[in-house]
Amino acid sequence: MGAEYVRDVEPGEVIVVDKNGMRSSKPFSAPRRAFCIFEYIYFSRPDSRIFGDYVDKTRRRLGKQLAIEHPAESDIVIAVPDAANTAALGYAQRSKARFEIGLIRNHYVGRTFIQPSQGMRDFKVKIKFNPVGGVLQGRRVVVVEDSIVRGTTLRQLSRMIREAGAREVHVRVSSPPIRFPCFYGMDFQTMGEIIAAKQSVEEIRAHVGVDSLEYLSKEGMLSAVPNSAEDYCTACFDGEYPVEVEKEMTKLRLEG
Repeated sequence: MGAEYVRDVEPGEVIVVDKNGMRSSKPFSAPRRAFCIFEYIYFSRPDSRIFGDYVDKTRRRLGKQLAIEHPAESDIVIAVPDAANTAALGYAQRSKARFEIGLIRNHYVGRTFIQPSQGMRDFKVKIKFNPVGGVLQGRRVVVVEDSIVRGTTLRQLSRMIREAGAREVHVRVSSPPIRFPCFYGMDFQTMGEIIAAKQSVEEIRAHVGVDSLEYLSKEGMLSAVPNSAEDYCTACFDGEYPVEVEKEMTKLRLEG
């Protein structure tokens, strides 16, 4: 667009641009900041600048912290493209294994976890990713994923990677387990469809069929992002909602 970045619009701030120029007003009392930390983990583009820092830099820090907390004996590090690419680069930089492109993503298929039915999610995973056999054959592989909601994608990917000849598959997730629904815009809306809400890490590992599975700690995640911990909404990880929601609230009721 050719625009110059100046700053973010602050919470509770109104920016007015008219024939007299630009002016700012803050008609509300100073609100608590509650930036969505999932923007850094998954949703925002890596070239975006949000909440005071570049997404790419933050994801690399998440990956490095993940490697510190959960190293793995491996030959290569690969990402589940595309959101986990930079976290995987960060993990590889801090580990002894080199980064490789082990999965190719079909960019004409949308995000799988927001599909309305399990059957459609399963089908789209099959046509969304292809393993690179020459990279994976005979290797101990660390697969860096940004998050796990239902486990649909990871279960099928682990099978693909093994069928492509990988000797071991170790999954490292650059966020803590998602255990609670989001009522503010992210599309995991009920406890029943969130795998970590009802299964332990070991049970999830067995379900997705990998040799090991580890998540980044909440403390490690918050240490890797800019600003203070109190500036973020982490409700999908800890259930502490910055704006109170009704008990048994669901997205369907919000839309109805």
